[in-house]
Amino acid sequence: MAATPQNPDAAPRRKVSRHRGEGQWAVGHFTPLNGNEQFKKDDDGLNVRTRIETIYSKRGFDSIDPNDLRGRMRWWGLYTQRKPGIDGGKTAILEPEELDDKYFMLRVRIDGGRLTTDQLRVIGEISQEFARGTADLTDRQNVQYHWIRIEDVPEIWNRLEAVGLSTTEACGDTPRVILGSPVAGIAEDEIIDGTPALDEIHRRIIGNKDFSNLPRKFKSAISGSPLLDVAHEINDIAFVGVNHPDHGPGFDLWVGGGLSTNPKIGQRLGAWVPLDEVPDVYEGVISIFRDYGYRRLRTRARLKFLVADWGVEKFRQILEDDYLERKLVDGPAPEQPVARWRDHVGVHRQKDGNFYVGFAPRVGRVDGTTLTKIAELAGAHGSGRLRTTVEQKMIVLDVEESRVDSLVEGLEALGLTARPSSFRRGTMACTGIEYCKLAIVETKARGASLIDELERRLPEFEEPITINVNGCPNACARIQVADIGLKGQLVLDDQGRQVEGFQVHLGGALGLEAGFGRKVRGLKVTSDELPDYVERVLKRFQAGRTDGERFAAWASRASEEDLT
Repeated sequence: MAATPQNPDAAPRRKVSRHRGEGQWAVGHFTPLNGNEQFKKDDDGLNVRTRIETIYSKRGFDSIDPNDLRGRMRWWGLYTQRKPGIDGGKTAILEPEELDDKYFMLRVRIDGGRLTTDQLRVIGEISQEFARGTADLTDRQNVQYHWIRIEDVPEIWNRLEAVGLSTTEACGDTPRVILGSPVAGIAEDEIIDGTPALDEIHRRIIGNKDFSNLPRKFKSAISGSPLLDVAHEINDIAFVGVNHPDHGPGFDLWVGGGLSTNPKIGQRLGAWVPLDEVPDVYEGVISIFRDYGYRRLRTRARLKFLVADWGVEKFRQILEDDYLERKLVDGPAPEQPVARWRDHVGVHRQKDGNFYVGFAPRVGRVDGTTLTKIAELAGAHGSGRLRTTVEQKMIVLDVEESRVDSLVEGLEALGLTARPSSFRRGTMACTGIEYCKLAIVETKARGASLIDELERRLPEFEEPITINVNGCPNACARIQVADIGLKGQLVLDDQGRQVEGFQVHLGGALGLEAGFGRKVRGLKVTSDELPDYVERVLKRFQAGRTDGERFAAWASRASEEDLT
């Protein structure tokens, strides 16, 4: 019996609370369950462009509505950057308005990494005129500016759009840039060229308000390269080139990958998709995410959580029955790539007899002046086509054999090399505390100096090695799937002082043996100790590996003593 005012001694009845659900639209949960869902319901993020053009760019930073400033402006590639001088220990303590500078990071969307020399020249000119020279290559084939003033954004858009570029849905709870093989349509060994599907997806989906309010970001990849060159395992959706024994070239469908603080490797649905059906299948998967994705907690709002809860059989069944209204063809898995590197750096023959030349900046850090000079070199030596990669690298296409050496020399004169060391080739870094409000430690300069130190200390090291440096736990630089992944945090030095440092992940990998790096208990290094640590562990790898053994395999079996 429940307690009442008339019977206070009765056993209390357990309060029954009604579960609010996960905020899934498809089961009727339309009431916003957090602030992000509320501002998206109040006004579509795409609509903020008009306010930027007509109000904010004219009245200045202080006129911007907070829900636009830290929410909807992301739909157009804009994030406020970190105010200078705020150390990493305050990242999680200060309020957003205390971290915000009155400048923005602006992300230029480059689907498939495809650029022309005219486009790259404009990107470089914008950098020099409006972004204090900044222009970083990202590991999602984009370019990011910093120091952007709101007053300049409309003019930047005008210049980008005049050459066919945009910042539309480069950030936000939207379908982000579609990764594509940077050698699509030109590689000698390509299984299938996914470019027509990528273009049709872009036409249908990007800027379409049917898909501009997703539970969170939606990351995509399409590649017909046997090198598996777009990190398909860590995207929400990926189409991977395969040869079907009966139907020929097409794509293997993967869903539910992602990193951050709860990493998951994408899962095969076991379905073979022909090229002309890729856009329909993409639209079906993104619609499932929109309709069934979890909107109650931001930490569980990625597609990977829905896939994990449903399983691949249910996911495929819902896709086929409710969205495609037809069955998909069963298909084979991709074959194991055989190349030691998958980044297309170096000089490679194209299927038309010309060559493409891939080159490596340090940790994706370039500048506007360098980009305009790269555009000039590409125009003089190739057909005017370039590509960005998912490893913060760049490629010049369509170079005649007689022009290759001249191009390579021109790149070297800019500090860019088509023959990089393993360390320069394999090291990536996120934006870090220099500009990012989430970061705890510095990354770009730290990664660049680490490359220099390792080249000096281990000049004969030639094994493929990936060293990914991240400024916080969010894994923008893919730390969990690197040979050596470095997650920025504050650590104690040998005198007990709190300093910048890293938690170390060892032995992560992408490919058909994809997996997350191993964390050794208590293995943390200060930033100053980092070169010594990496040198030490690489020397132990060289001494202890078996013939032909890769670092990831060695690290998975090595003793903790060898890894510390």
